[in-house]
Amino acid sequence: MRKALLADLEVSRIGLGAMSMSDYYTGAGSDEAEAVRTIHRAVDLGVNLIDTAEIYGPFTNEELVGRAVRDRRDDVVVATKFGLVSHAGNGPNTIDSTPDNVRASVEGSLKRLGTDRIDLYYQHRVDPDTPIEDTVGALSDLVREGKVRHIGLSEAGPETIRRAHAVHPITAVQTEYSLWSREPEEELLPLLRELRIGFVPYSPLGRGFLTGRIRSLDQLDANDFRTSIPRFDRGNLERNLALVDQVADIAAQVAATPGQIALAWLLAQGGDIAPIPGTKRVSRVEENAAADAVELPRSVLERLDTLQPAVGARYAEGDLARVNL
Repeated sequence: MRKALLADLEVSRIGLGAMSMSDYYTGAGSDEAEAVRTIHRAVDLGVNLIDTAEIYGPFTNEELVGRAVRDRRDDVVVATKFGLVSHAGNGPNTIDSTPDNVRASVEGSLKRLGTDRIDLYYQHRVDPDTPIEDTVGALSDLVREGKVRHIGLSEAGPETIRRAHAVHPITAVQTEYSLWSREPEEELLPLLRELRIGFVPYSPLGRGFLTGRIRSLDQLDANDFRTSIPRFDRGNLERNLALVDQVADIAAQVAATPGQIALAWLLAQGGDIAPIPGTKRVSRVEENAAADAVELPRSVLERLDTLQPAVGARYAEGDLARVNL
């Protein structure tokens, strides 16, 4: 597989998001053996960027990834995230990026992952009550100690990114980006290129929607996180199927799957972008990795560029208040 360059960190240009193996989506946690096989198969295919977080589970996803990569540690770039678990007593789903919590978080993640260093350590959500300079200062200490190799931010706004980067070089920024979520093109991507920071789009398949396999909410369990997202609301979902159908039409013309078209479009946006499609199945990771070989003609890229993004917000109101800070 070809490579992407996130600042000075070289990674496979398609990564693997491990979240759905343990949490949030229909079927999560139902087959850990298949999840481990999926990670192993990804590495065999040249996928080396494996993304997890302490909040996934919580904690169990890091443990799963740790077991899966233990014998292949030098072949992978392990990325995990902190800041949505407070270790001072408030627990999961509490935003906390105080220096003390950064320290507690990294020690827990290192133990669960069974490793002596985290290759890419993201702040999962910006803590409005802790200056970003304090958080990044604590992360910089961890880099000096060798416990963290590179620092990242997730769902940070432009001003926060500039302030953070002034304290310590930021290697990568995560946010949602795909054919149905084009918001980063307005401010974020130009800023990252100005500062020479890499971009790691999560949900590059529109939380599975762009694969064309989700046609109804009836296909999702009641506790599936996607049922809370306005883009999946009845009415919005049906309208958004028009986008999916157009991607499927293009896929049929170029002998690829809709998911591969969505990923190939993202890869065509630049060599500093490394999407992390999530899956818990070997067959899906094989399909996603094969997108590396899909070369889209200019006419197809232009047609994809003109597609209308999804209707509806990308998060419910409470979660939306935590992004782009």
